[in-house]
Amino acid sequence: MSIPSYVHGASDVPLIGATIGECFDRTVERFPDGEALVVRHQGVRLSWIELKQVCERFARGLLALGLKKGDRIGIWSPNWAEWVIAQFATPRIGVILVNINPANRAAEVQYALRQSGCSALIIAPPLKTSLYARILAEADVPELKTVIAFGDQTVPGAYSWDDVLKLGDAVPEQDLRAREREQHFDDPINIQYTSGTTGFPKGATLSHHSIVNNAFFIGERMRLTERDRLCIPVPFYHCFGMVLGNLACVTHRSTMVIPAASFDAGQTLEAVQAERCTALHGVPTMFIAELGHPEFGRFDLSSLRTGIMAGSPCPVEVMREVVSRMHMREVTICYGMTETSPVSFQTVADDPIEKRVGTVGRVHPHVECKIIDPATGGIVPRGHTGELLSRGYLLMLGYWANPEATAASIDAARWMHSGDLATMDEDGYVSIVGRSKDMIIRGGENIYPREVEEFLYGHPMIRDVQVIGVPDTKYGEEVMAWVILEPGAEVTDEELIEWCRGRITHFKVPRYWRFTDAFPMTISGKVQKYKLREEAKRLAG
Repeated sequence: MSIPSYVHGASDVPLIGATIGECFDRTVERFPDGEALVVRHQGVRLSWIELKQVCERFARGLLALGLKKGDRIGIWSPNWAEWVIAQFATPRIGVILVNINPANRAAEVQYALRQSGCSALIIAPPLKTSLYARILAEADVPELKTVIAFGDQTVPGAYSWDDVLKLGDAVPEQDLRAREREQHFDDPINIQYTSGTTGFPKGATLSHHSIVNNAFFIGERMRLTERDRLCIPVPFYHCFGMVLGNLACVTHRSTMVIPAASFDAGQTLEAVQAERCTALHGVPTMFIAELGHPEFGRFDLSSLRTGIMAGSPCPVEVMREVVSRMHMREVTICYGMTETSPVSFQTVADDPIEKRVGTVGRVHPHVECKIIDPATGGIVPRGHTGELLSRGYLLMLGYWANPEATAASIDAARWMHSGDLATMDEDGYVSIVGRSKDMIIRGGENIYPREVEEFLYGHPMIRDVQVIGVPDTKYGEEVMAWVILEPGAEVTDEELIEWCRGRITHFKVPRYWRFTDAFPMTISGKVQKYKLREEAKRLAG
């Protein structure tokens, strides 16, 4: 009898029944003088007690501005210290933090602010082409009553960061304590907009309970302690930065090290060396950039032992180089989605190397997952491909003010439908083979882009590759590969096709090849394959 593709994370470790503020205070009580936050581009160094003090000042300042429990405040900023302070100040008073993509422009930020009903917004100083105050002036957001501008900028009509801190000094501490007592761990505390590829983004609404526990179990699988220093180059606006990074450090008393406002491979490597970081997070493209940095060899990365590679499928060869050349022998792979706070599967340091490079690990504690046939809804046998579903404490409360979208994603039994195609082996390890919408059907044959990409990574001249399906009159779809070559490398379509011949099934060999210097990316590091498909169609006329 076949074993069904269903697992549940039975655990002797109980869930944490506490708010973010309560968890933060426990860390401060146990480790007050430990280094909590290092922000290298701002010259900031704060102990846990110092970080608590500034978070409480800012929280009192928000009380002075009249923000009430359940009000929404947006934060539109790259990785600055003020982001971290806002992240841990707002839960104390029950104000829901709305993460705004730092790359957004007027129409996008207008949509997010209006859809979530933000009455207040925190904006960063200009960075590169993101002139936040100027872009905000182009948006029409009548509900927005309060703007807080931090950094070296003066914005007409806005409060400065220092203004808010000074307002907070006039609010009695007992007022803050009274507000803290009103908070419950099941309350909504964070809205994150998923990067929609069609239609408008949806605001996944997360609770204290979901992200506190997810961060805790993530840190457990990384074996984090107060001796660890985690380098966080991934964006805070996404779960990777604020949950797998900042909040995992809070639950384990580890130091948050921020190398730069936005990702820079050289600054990340410099931060790891200078701060003796023991852990490093990143999406595969970040690790590829770090490994390919022209001065990689001069950096001492020997302090590293762990970290997370996630956000998109992790190439096997890249994983092996991270383990060997970056000393991250305990690096873990995570899988999840914003709607699940976000991690549901993760590898551990003791997993065999083939499991750590070929799967996303096993299910997290207190989480259920199953793989179903999308056509019938039935659970598929182990080893068969289907859609991955999950449920448990980690599930979002719903999409903010969008019950129709919520009902379309979460079924009556409270299973979250991921849209990802996966297989589960006999030991419960799961492999993601692609998105259901990305699967290529060529002449009746199902082709999973991830499989072809992993094969092509084995070519010595290919640095990065993305495989998509493009329309074809004869076969319905054909395979196309977008390739980034190693620096200085030269290779032709014909040479690549010849290299593939006899080494991979003939119908999986890309018919079309396109060489490029970069892929279109979301700020969280996911390749936007739909844009590659659009560009392919444009090139084909």
